[in-house]
Amino acid sequence: MTEETDKVNTTDESQEGLQVEQTAPAATSNESVNDVFASANHEEDEDDWWIDGDEYSKKERSNMEAMYAGTLREFNENEIVQGTVTSIGDKEVVLNIGFKSEGIVPVSEFRDTPNLKAGDSLEVYIEKVEDQNGQLLLSRRRAKHLRSWETINDSMDNDKVLTGHIMRRTKGGFVVDINGIEAFLPGSQIDVKPVRDFDAFVGRDMEFKVVKINHAYENVVVSHKILIEAKLEEQRKLILQNLEKGQVLEGTVKNMTNFGVFIDLGGVDGLLHITDISWGRINHPEEVLNLDDKVNIVVLDFDDAKKRISLGMKQLTAHPWDSLSAELSEGAVVKGRVVTVADYGVFLEILPGVEGLIHTSEMSWSQHSKNPGEQFKVGDELDAMVLNIDRDERKMSLGLKQLKTDPWDLIVQKYPVGSQHTGRVRNMTNYGLFVELEEGVDGLVHISDLSWTKKFNHPSEFIKGDETLDVVVLEIDLENRRLSLGHKQLTEDVWDKYVEIFSVGSTVSGTIKRIDSKGAIVELEYGIEATVPTKHLKTADGQEELKADDAAEFVVIEFNKDAKRLMLSHTRTWQDDGESSVPAAASTRKKKAATPAKAAAPKPAQSGSTTLGEIDVLAKLKEQMEAQENKGKGKAKAEPAPEVVEAPEAAVETSEAETEESSDSAEE
Repeated sequence: MTEETDKVNTTDESQEGLQVEQTAPAATSNESVNDVFASANHEEDEDDWWIDGDEYSKKERSNMEAMYAGTLREFNENEIVQGTVTSIGDKEVVLNIGFKSEGIVPVSEFRDTPNLKAGDSLEVYIEKVEDQNGQLLLSRRRAKHLRSWETINDSMDNDKVLTGHIMRRTKGGFVVDINGIEAFLPGSQIDVKPVRDFDAFVGRDMEFKVVKINHAYENVVVSHKILIEAKLEEQRKLILQNLEKGQVLEGTVKNMTNFGVFIDLGGVDGLLHITDISWGRINHPEEVLNLDDKVNIVVLDFDDAKKRISLGMKQLTAHPWDSLSAELSEGAVVKGRVVTVADYGVFLEILPGVEGLIHTSEMSWSQHSKNPGEQFKVGDELDAMVLNIDRDERKMSLGLKQLKTDPWDLIVQKYPVGSQHTGRVRNMTNYGLFVELEEGVDGLVHISDLSWTKKFNHPSEFIKGDETLDVVVLEIDLENRRLSLGHKQLTEDVWDKYVEIFSVGSTVSGTIKRIDSKGAIVELEYGIEATVPTKHLKTADGQEELKADDAAEFVVIEFNKDAKRLMLSHTRTWQDDGESSVPAAASTRKKKAATPAKAAAPKPAQSGSTTLGEIDVLAKLKEQMEAQENKGKGKAKAEPAPEVVEAPEAAVETSEAETEESSDSAEE
């Protein structure tokens, strides 16, 4: 029963629905379903009470619709809108931006606004209109970032000044926070003056100008110096307009260099050269001034085109030479400090700005002056004598040696002729060497006074420089301040003994030490040296000559004691032997040749005296002839003795050779 009843009811309901569909008017293609129902209801509801009972006029209704339309605007992602804080939670802040739902922002983005409260209005950035949960997502950080870049770009384009906070130091400069954007401030762009303490700027708020933007890397470079320079340029123009030579100004020490100081005159810099700081000599400006010192200076010169100003500080005080005591004159002894050391002398500062020159020639009585740099250094205090003073030229000559006694005043008493002393070799020349007996007293030892027996080409063959040498005073020249000294005079003249040992005609042995264009030098016994002319070096064959280091026998052909000259000949050794080898039969002819031999005797010299060489040769010739005669007596009487006719010729030749040799030696 129940099932059947349900079927009947269902059928009835379906039929009723069908009737309703058939009763409702059919909708056209251009009409919506709502319009159809509205028209259907309108036909049924003839009263239209909601229309007839409208309390608003058309104008009021229009305003109401406009107000309603303003509350329902379209919101797009990636745009900045104004929002109002409705509530603040532990993790999120809820804001109303006029959307159908409220948006949320993390609390961490409001750290810069610790006093945030409900009702505060601020800008936010729409990240998503609806997320997967249908929530509106906002960001205050993104909104601030975009607004900051707009401000930075506007500052760059329109040359506007921004305020930033110096956060920390970094390599080469600082990191500056400008409305959430980190910009770079180079260390050279923080001030016009050299910065000595960069850490003092960290944490300060300063004004900046944007000088460079790199949008690709979002890098910003700012400068504070450019703002200062703009202000200083205005001050500089004003200062230069009123600047005059001789004008006294106040400035601040801005920077120091080895050559001077830069003074800040309040917008323009001037150079105070080191020579214009003080009348006295200084090595560096820091000896007188310090950084940031306030000083009074005078304008010496300025170049308006190059914007260069020369300043002076010492010109504000009187020159020390003008106040120099009149009692300071020649011969006065002064005390000062060495301020400059040069090759030609040292400058001694008597007073600040008053200096005198001590020339190297006025430092010591010695002829061998030392380099001033080896004796003095800057800062040494010395006593000196005023030699010359010129107040007009502001020059002064000083001397050190004048404070000591001149050793030449007592030279005769301390170094009389014949006295023996020991000195040090200070200098050498080709003709001798100089020996210093004491400071300021030098003497010359001629090269010929070094040895009685040896001959030297240069004194260095006898002694080395800076060695000590025993000498004897030979002569004193007070007028020219000269001493003549000798070394060989310390021993007896050996030539007095050599007269007997090396007589003319005697044969000696020696070794050739050296050979030059004039001949050879032979070293004999007793250390004596003799000369052998070139033509007397020939050997027995007559073709070769002796060479250096050859040992041979020589005949003495000249002995000159006064000239200390001994001359030898090797050629005479074999010439004498050959010419004296007369045959045994020559003794019988000696008598016949006696008269011619006498006739052929050597002629005396033009001076009228016979040389020792000629006498010696004749004596040897006589001995040889007598020996030959004695040998001839032992032979048979029937054997005729040979006639000696060559002897006179030999004697003549020998005598002529000796005469020629004497002439050669005299010419040499």
